[in-house]
Amino acid sequence: MKALSAEDRGWWRHAIGYEIYLRSFLDTNGDGFGDLAGITAKLDYLKWVGVDVIWITPHYPTPDHDHGYDVADYLAVDPRVGDLDAIEHLIEKAHALGLRVFTDVVPNHTSNEHAWFKASVANPTGPYRDYYLWKDAKPDGSPPNNWVQHFGGPAWTLDPGGSGQYYCHLFLPEQPDLNWTNEAVRAEFDAILRFWCDRGVDGFRIDVAAGLMKHPGFADNPRIREVRLEDGPARIFNSFEHRYDLAQVSTVDVYRRWNKVVEPYDAVLLGELGVWDPVQFAHFVEDGTALHMSFALEPGLTPWKVDRLLDCVLGMAEHAGSAVAWEITNHDQHRAPSRLGDGDPIRGRRRALALTTLLVGLDGMFFVYQGEELGLDDGRVTQGGLQDPISVRNPGDHNDGRDGARTPIPWTPGARNGFTSATTPWIDAFDRTDVETVAVQEADPASHLHHYRALLRLRRSWPGLAQDPLLALKRERVDATHQVVTVLRANTLVVANLGLDEAEVAVPGGAWTVAFQSWPLHAPTGQPAAETVPAETTVVLVRTAD
Repeated sequence: MKALSAEDRGWWRHAIGYEIYLRSFLDTNGDGFGDLAGITAKLDYLKWVGVDVIWITPHYPTPDHDHGYDVADYLAVDPRVGDLDAIEHLIEKAHALGLRVFTDVVPNHTSNEHAWFKASVANPTGPYRDYYLWKDAKPDGSPPNNWVQHFGGPAWTLDPGGSGQYYCHLFLPEQPDLNWTNEAVRAEFDAILRFWCDRGVDGFRIDVAAGLMKHPGFADNPRIREVRLEDGPARIFNSFEHRYDLAQVSTVDVYRRWNKVVEPYDAVLLGELGVWDPVQFAHFVEDGTALHMSFALEPGLTPWKVDRLLDCVLGMAEHAGSAVAWEITNHDQHRAPSRLGDGDPIRGRRRALALTTLLVGLDGMFFVYQGEELGLDDGRVTQGGLQDPISVRNPGDHNDGRDGARTPIPWTPGARNGFTSATTPWIDAFDRTDVETVAVQEADPASHLHHYRALLRLRRSWPGLAQDPLLALKRERVDATHQVVTVLRANTLVVANLGLDEAEVAVPGGAWTVAFQSWPLHAPTGQPAAETVPAETTVVLVRTAD
């Protein structure tokens, strides 16, 4: 795309994004693995759905210990998904359709198969040793501190080269953390960002964006609660306050540098911070000179706990505004209908649509996770077919595994739902029902897909829904069953009733009509504003002529 004018910069603040989990999107060569050509083939569909941006999960060569987030070469393409020509062709077609393309960049760690790490192990006195975080053992030979990794177990592994030192990894041992105090590492990533921007990439989703810098003292993290033998990896990780291994203030300096690197390309930096405190979150995005925006991950993590959800949403909206990227599902979490419905996927869909409609009416980007537009709940993986290292390496029923959110999109009825012609895809999941497929829903005007598309179309047809200045953002809590949020702008009013009972609507003076109601699907629009909003439902009202 051509360089943007000054008035067009900031386009992303109110855009709709779509996360593509590459290996599960569409396989075009029959090897059971989604590929770049599959994305290119479906760009017209994505444009029809109503998105502005596609974010593609890692396309780099990888030994695949963590589904592509263990990168072996940042300047190449995994042969299973295509080559440089394939990604350049994808970007060219996306731009021709008016779509922008974000790719993942994984700067916290590399694969242990990356040339940098191999050299770091092979020569402890060589220049690549300092590309990673090597520390001496304690006098008793144990790891340098009590840090734990996200996937279970300590965050330190003994040097396979026999030096007696440990290297740090906040994820798998196969994902050694980089040393971001090293100027050489920073220069490497300057070149990596430029390489992909030169090929037309419009932005980067930054994996583990809060993890790059560690506290120089490498002290023990305070323990919040006791760790039990039966605990799963998520509970173990959350048993510590991550005071010294995450969200260091100095990490912002990395992104200030990156911001200058991508500025000539008008490219966007989108962080995956994992920071829950709104004030701390705002520090990374507040003046636009570091990250341009970051995901607020809480709505995509929490079950249907309305107080907690609204604390997050309103706190982030207040402190970070249009620098927030909203989502309710991604590839790392259970799909929203499974997570929010208390075991009832229909109720989960209703709640998911209510929350989505509220977020679409707030400042900032909103991201759709592939299949969300179809109302998909978690897919079912065949017995013995688990792939996620969280599940595979941590036996037991901890419910931490992410495979259910990563099963392929159902494109058509029939074997493998049109995802692949292979007998066994990369993840062996049960076929979805016909009514869950794109083909059937696309042909049915009463489907979830058409309802979801109508919501995205509303945001485009009424740009003031997320762009006009806020006149009021108000939360009303009468009791545990009554939770209402109103978002008032000059010509739009969003009323989200997330409680268990219907709620009265206080509509400002003038004539207002219903432009969208999250539930039931395809509720009538164009009607005068009602006095009440049903439970677990969000309505969008627009001001009309008196």
